[in-house]
Amino acid sequence: MPSSRSGGPLPFLDHLAADSARFRTVLASAPAEARVPTCPDWDADDLLWHLGEVQWFWGEIAERGLTDPAELDGMNATREERPGDRAGLLAFFDRSSERLHRVLGELAPETPLWMWYDDDRTAGYIRRRQAHEAMVHRVDAELTVGERTPLDCRLAADGIDEALRIMRGHEPEPDLTHVPVSAPVTIATVDAMHAWTVTPVRITGTWHGDEIDVQRFLVSDGPDDAAAAEISGSAADIDCWLWNRPVESEITRDGDAAALAAVDAVLADSID
Repeated sequence: MPSSRSGGPLPFLDHLAADSARFRTVLASAPAEARVPTCPDWDADDLLWHLGEVQWFWGEIAERGLTDPAELDGMNATREERPGDRAGLLAFFDRSSERLHRVLGELAPETPLWMWYDDDRTAGYIRRRQAHEAMVHRVDAELTVGERTPLDCRLAADGIDEALRIMRGHEPEPDLTHVPVSAPVTIATVDAMHAWTVTPVRITGTWHGDEIDVQRFLVSDGPDDAAAAEISGSAADIDCWLWNRPVESEITRDGDAAALAAVDAVLADSID
């Protein structure tokens, strides 16, 4: 893949800055009451506040060098109230976005920071995650005003990798049982020259004191002769599909219907 969990070699900070700027430009001229089609409970101002809050949150963690989840409670004392008008929302977004980009740029990618993802609690992964957060919400903003622009192919391919491995993936754990629910399925990009093979599995057991029963993917790089089906499209379209955003072209689905349905079930059982 063109990325790593340490934050390179993809220029995640550049993407974070560019997509945050595009997001702001689009929403600055959008009617406040314009509905966000991909987040129907939100209007344009809600979307602007959401990404501003997200970027404030991770900027606060990075600036304060927080590594212990117990330290997060203290962040509430510095959290701002939502501004009551568009000018206030834009000013809050500008402050949050500038600080996040600046502070992450000052930290080495391997710098330890709190992160909900247990396997990579570093500034590098926060760079990666926030680049994708900004890209997806840039799409939301553009759809709100009907001015969609292309996504970066390599960033979108990295987004697929993150969505499959981290957001919807499963690594075998000794206390958990995973049972395949279908044959593997290959997910291939037609422009990024990369493919993944996913096996939908049902995971049961006790995890951190909680009983779980969920569906996720076992993920491997490349196509697999054992795959019973294939899903293919551009990197941008597959990334958008995995995040429940509309595609611009066509995603092709070929092969065993049960295996394809099992992939859809994993997507329905995980993040929105």
